[in-house]
Amino acid sequence: MPEHVPTLELTGMAVLTVAAVAWAVVVMRLLRRARVEAAAEWDAAATLPALLDQPQDGPPRESVELTPAEQDAFAGLVRQLGHR
Repeated sequence: MPEHVPTLELTGMAVLTVAAVAWAVVVMRLLRRARVEAAAEWDAAATLPALLDQPQDGPPRESVELTPAEQDAFAGLVRQLGHR
């Protein structure tokens, strides 16, 4: 212990150092907890609980039989568009 520094000053410095370390540990834990809670809220917000499960397949396919005149008109349209 240095002889020119009073004992009360050394004790005060030690107490302040311990308090600063304890404060830093508490702040780090609070920030970590807030980050975990924010991540949990983000995951919960990613799914919309108000919406029911949506079907993954689309509507059934529909097909219409074309008359021969409609088939000829469609073939002519495809030829016209193919030449551009």
